[in-house]
Amino acid sequence: MPRILVTARLSIDAAELVESFARASGAGGQNIQKVETMVQLRFDARNSPSLPQAVRERALALAGHRATAAGEIVITAQEHRSQARNREEALARLLELLREAARPPPPKRRATRPTLGSKKRRLEGKTQRGATKKLRGKPALD
Repeated sequence: MPRILVTARLSIDAAELVESFARASGAGGQNIQKVETMVQLRFDARNSPSLPQAVRERALALAGHRATAAGEIVITAQEHRSQARNREEALARLLELLREAARPPPPKRRATRPTLGSKKRRLEGKTQRGATKKLRGKPALD
């Protein structure tokens, strides 16, 4: 079985992908009425042995409405007039989604305390702004 390369360390088996074809919607004249150019690509992410558990969970979360309750990711492509280009488009979109899921999330920011110097600069700035605003008032009668 041929394998499809997702990243340098991750690949999926081509047998895990299921393609189905239908007539595309929209305007297009005779071509759209007689040729099944729309491609629906299904990938069972929840039961895929190729994906690590963390990537599987991130892929299903990223898929959003394209993921079914059974854990399948469904990609539909119908932009092009030919079935071959729609197949390429659907596969490219699935691979992009899996590449995004394979990228680990960035680490959370660790909170740090402000330095003594930054505290002093902040207070000096407040003092200067207060002095400037004080000059805007009415002059005192002495």
